[in-house]
Amino acid sequence: MQIQQKLGSGFDATTTAAQAVGNLDLRGRLFVVTGGHAGLGREAVRALAAAGASVWVGARDPERAAQALAGIDGVRTAPLDLSDPTSVDAFAARILAEGQPLHALINNAGIMAVPLQRDVNGHELQLSTNHLGHFRLTARLWPALVAAQGARVVALSSGAHRFGGVDLEDPDYRARPYDKWQAYGQSKTAAALFALELDRRGAAHGVRAFSVHPGAIKTGLGEHLTQADYIEIGIFTPDGEPRPEFAKLFKTMEQGAATTVWCATSPRLVGLGGLYCEDCDVADLIPATSQSLLGVLPHAVDPDVARAWWTVSEALADVRFPI
Repeated sequence: MQIQQKLGSGFDATTTAAQAVGNLDLRGRLFVVTGGHAGLGREAVRALAAAGASVWVGARDPERAAQALAGIDGVRTAPLDLSDPTSVDAFAARILAEGQPLHALINNAGIMAVPLQRDVNGHELQLSTNHLGHFRLTARLWPALVAAQGARVVALSSGAHRFGGVDLEDPDYRARPYDKWQAYGQSKTAAALFALELDRRGAAHGVRAFSVHPGAIKTGLGEHLTQADYIEIGIFTPDGEPRPEFAKLFKTMEQGAATTVWCATSPRLVGLGGLYCEDCDVADLIPATSQSLLGVLPHAVDPDVARAWWTVSEALADVRFPI
């Protein structure tokens, strides 16, 4: 496992997605971005396409996605509902039918802090959408990733991994009380653990994986939340003002997508993997007792938990990787 410590990338929290891609020529390279029609996903798609990449975007409403991406060359859309295994399989089959190597899969789509809901198989919806659907999609696209001989998988995690680790015994909230923020935190810790174990298993096949904390960005992800919800988790004061320690973390959309495209494309990461990244660099590993809002906590990059979580994920997603 690589060490969680900064590389000195030369970038920082103000770097934009376009700057992170820089002068790279991505012509002839294929990318898949889930939820790439809105928010951070759209900014990532824009930066990749501007560098010449071909991009498939999976979205629940492909027509709406196509409208949102109109004018960006080299982008195609297809239906994808990550909470529905049949939809995931159909999307992957469409990509594989092209017969092209897949150079990077960006597992970007997600939902945040929703009331208790379940997918078609009864799994808690945040875990299903943010992790299990992406786990299954990555497994289905595995042949195309291996064929690229140097592919990367980027899993969108979050500083919200601080809200909770994964529950290996009751990930679907069958026995324990449901807490929407804890469930969101679990899904984002799950993404980081997935990238860690995927990288361990995939490195020999030329597939490396990274997890990403994009920063604090005002996207449509939290449109359903109230001010009271943000006060509950300490982002706002009771007066409704952002707490200073949180306010300094806010980024523009272009800045928020930067770490994602950096992990997907940067030459600095060749030969590396299994790392949790933020601000276009590797994040520092911080103590479990730390109150810092930057860095990654040990429970999200624990290799033993990652291996156990992989086994749980295969059972929940009803899929087996050929690795």
